Amino acid sequence: MKQYAEQLIKAGVVEATIFDKAMEDYKISLDVDYQNAGKETHIKNEDWLDSPWPQSFFDSRDHATIPSTGVDKALLAYISSKFAEEPQGFALHKGINRILNVRRELAGKEIADWAMAEALAWGSLLKEGIHVRLSGQDVERGTFSHRHHVLHDQERDKTTYRPLNHLWEKQAPYTVCNSSLSEYGVLGFDLGFSMNSPNALVMWEAQFGDFVNTAQCTIDQFVCSGYAKWRNQSGLVMLLPHGHEGMGPEHTSGQLERFLQLSSDSPDDFQSEAAQPSYIVDQLKRTNWQVMNLTTPANFFHAMRRQIALPFRRPLIIMTPKSLLKHAEARSTFDDMVVGTELKRIYPETGPASADPSAVTRLVFCSGKVFYELRKERDAKQLSGKIALVRVEQICPFPYDLVREELAKFPAAEVVWVQEEHQNRGAWQYVQPRVNNLLRLHMADPRQIRYIGRIASASPATGNKNQHLKEQAAVLSATMDIPNQIG
Repeated sequence: MKQYAEQLIKAGVVEATIFDKAMEDYKISLDVDYQNAGKETHIKNEDWLDSPWPQSFFDSRDHATIPSTGVDKALLAYISSKFAEEPQGFALHKGINRILNVRRELAGKEIADWAMAEALAWGSLLKEGIHVRLSGQDVERGTFSHRHHVLHDQERDKTTYRPLNHLWEKQAPYTVCNSSLSEYGVLGFDLGFSMNSPNALVMWEAQFGDFVNTAQCTIDQFVCSGYAKWRNQSGLVMLLPHGHEGMGPEHTSGQLERFLQLSSDSPDDFQSEAAQPSYIVDQLKRTNWQVMNLTTPANFFHAMRRQIALPFRRPLIIMTPKSLLKHAEARSTFDDMVVGTELKRIYPETGPASADPSAVTRLVFCSGKVFYELRKERDAKQLSGKIALVRVEQICPFPYDLVREELAKFPAAEVVWVQEEHQNRGAWQYVQPRVNNLLRLHMADPRQIRYIGRIASASPATGNKNQHLKEQAAVLSATMDIPNQIG
């Protein structure tokens, strides 16, 4: 430490008096803590926090509920208009002009696609004084060209404009930066950044979810188990593009199954009845992280804001979409994000099947973008009254209370889990024991959930596009193949 200080002082980075005072203050804090430790009569690990956060962060929050994550519609309208605004005196690429036109059109209709939902979530947090940081490979533009948070002047070299840093005169900073090809190093840095303050939304995005492979040591040793080992609280968000799009085995999977396998909740513990007002918060407190596979811009908006609204911090792992980023049906209205709205842990069936549950012969639980393909196939085969589709958005902690409601609503239906991932991957091995235990132990229901999807495979996906299409079609066909579907 002394050598490092001498180097900094010599370089003019810090004054000797400042260093001496910092060292003295640190010694005093150690003495005070040592004296206070001697006054303790008992110790609980949950009361001990290895973090520099102010105690006021914990004392000022209600630990039994989650504050509303919706915002005023006027705020959504303002942020969306600024996000679509062309900077003055700036020579934009014509392709960016087209994108800004689309943003203006969406703002005028009060509709959000994925990029708009990102801007609305992060922009609203910036107004509240929350520092928002996003790093990763190609995050400024977005791997799939949906984001464009850094605009480049086409006539002046190295001249850029970041719309989210120009929303208000007084706002928190928005930091978006492309990172080097060192996933474990960059993720480790962002993890440390997230532990420095609870008032920052720190996100790391993989270029493709598959690239999380080279960050596995950081995930296993720190992100997954840091709270269990050292009571380190971190609100780090990992965004992992995920889904079978025919891009081959290295550009398909965010390794959803790994995160679920490393989750600390037990399939044998239903925990408590959902009637308790604190049920959702209690679930989040007891697990080591949250794992989601989101399908709507509104849910992404609420997930981001909930991460800051929580009275504690847990990492959040999101399997983010690829084709859904610009999918015409994967859009949300501003009404889905106003005051009084919240994260949907599941999206229940709301169509004809919901109107006449007794006529439903198959209850399908699924997660991710396969829902849109299943719904399209179901409608094409005129099976909307026979097959109920339920999307599980928050997979971990498992939404027992809401899943139980759907199971009870369709008591005569066969229960299946459908996924596009291979059987040894995806959420199946996590979901199966939880649903079966719920049916058997808490509902006295003899049904068991059955699997529909790709067969087990060592590879995340085929490298042949035609084979991919055949496999995807087979999943959809098997889901729609129900007994006595005619008549």
